[in-house]
Amino acid sequence: MPADDELAELAAQIGAFHITDRGMKQAQQRFEAALRNDSLDDRARAEYVAAARRYFEGFDREARAHLHEVDRRLEHVNQVHFNLTAERGVAVKRIEATTAVLQKLALLTGIRA
Repeated sequence: MPADDELAELAAQIGAFHITDRGMKQAQQRFEAALRNDSLDDRARAEYVAAARRYFEGFDREARAHLHEVDRRLEHVNQVHFNLTAERGVAVKRIEATTAVLQKLALLTGIRA
């Protein structure tokens, strides 16, 4: 049955994850055993799909929340970078202006700055 082949492929994909959740781990083990024993029935399919959905929906929410937090922090870093770049520009202009004044004073008075 092609649906079982696709489900077996999905189970292999899920099995590649490091799953620490006890319920999902048990569901994965039961499903893999049913595949090996060629004993898949509608109930086993439904239980596995429900467990996988619960686990990965939670995992997805967690990953999205983390991404949102990282984006927020990056936005802050970018704002700090922008502010420091502007502040640096002001400092450079002040140095250029004061250096110009000191050079003129040195020329006028013959004293090196």
